[in-house]
Amino acid sequence: MNREKALELIKEHITSEHLIKHSFAVESVMRELAKRFEPENEELWAITGLLHDLDVDQVDYRANPELHGKKTIEILKQENFGNEEMYHSICAHNQDTGVRIESKMDRAIYAADPITGFITAITLVYPDKKISSVKVKSIIKRMDEVRFAAGANREAMRSIEQLGMSFNEFAELALKAMQGISELLGL
Repeated sequence: MNREKALELIKEHITSEHLIKHSFAVESVMRELAKRFEPENEELWAITGLLHDLDVDQVDYRANPELHGKKTIEILKQENFGNEEMYHSICAHNQDTGVRIESKMDRAIYAADPITGFITAITLVYPDKKISSVKVKSIIKRMDEVRFAAGANREAMRSIEQLGMSFNEFAELALKAMQGISELLGL
């Protein structure tokens, strides 16, 4: 896997600064999850996280939610980038594609995608808007507030438990991963 090529693809296909930052956040969480579950595949997991939303500017999610992920795979195949494992996980992160979650990486990206947005939302309600101020207990507390970040798929985030990791551990891992790239995230 070549991260430099992946970054070129991000710059070429994603125009929203917010979504580029989201891609970096998911990459960082996936890298940390790989270290825990499949260290030999750390780069694959990280780059899969980085590229999971590559089609965001090319797919109307509301009209055709089943295409999100599938269009990314078309782009990656045209670029001769990635492998079947990556393609499967990218499609599996969007359950509207009909692709079933089968592997550890599938489960990890399904959970990592929404938690990054959730942590960002928590950060932005803090007076200083700094991710360094966020505590794990805030993430856990906000999970029960259904109106807070209502679009964040809590079921997906909690599904990390199917890999034998508690949600509290996951929240801590994701927060630390994102704090580690806070400047890149602008948080």
